[in-house]
Amino acid sequence: MLRDYEIKDAFVNAIRRIPGGGVTVTTQEFVRQLELLNWHLSLRETSQWIKSYTSTFRDESAQEGQAETYKKFNPNGGI
Repeated sequence: MLRDYEIKDAFVNAIRRIPGGGVTVTTQEFVRQLELLNWHLSLRETSQWIKSYTSTFRDESAQEGQAETYKKFNPNGGI
């Protein structure tokens, strides 16, 4: 069974800082970080987790599909 703290740890490890001060996370990197912890979730499941458990990330994907990119829009807030 997947432990909540492991999901959050994988999410935090998937976050990337981009030049110009932005913070992003992709569902692909989130899945990769979960696999390092020996947990296997789909792109859709990780996207649903981000939408449900974070309040400061918005979908900024440039194309349709399950591989999504989320950008932090409130740098003063939490995850």
